[in-house]
Amino acid sequence: MPAIVGAVKVISIGASSVFNIGDVFMMTPNSTAKTFSGAGSFNTGDGLRVYNNQSSTNTDDNDAVDQPIVDFN
Repeated sequence: MPAIVGAVKVISIGASSVFNIGDVFMMTPNSTAKTFSGAGSFNTGDGLRVYNNQSSTNTDDNDAVDQPIVDFN
């Protein structure tokens, strides 16, 4: 079914945004992120007791690409 769209004014679109007007079959936005965190960084909850006396986070990464995103469209 065709879409009838009136006037549209776009001020800005973010880097990870998807903007669509009208009919669409499939939209597949892709993104990647690499996060370095120390021991116990992502623990959530009430009353946590985390003991990390000798903790260190290795952030050395010699790879140029870890896992590429391939667009199949």
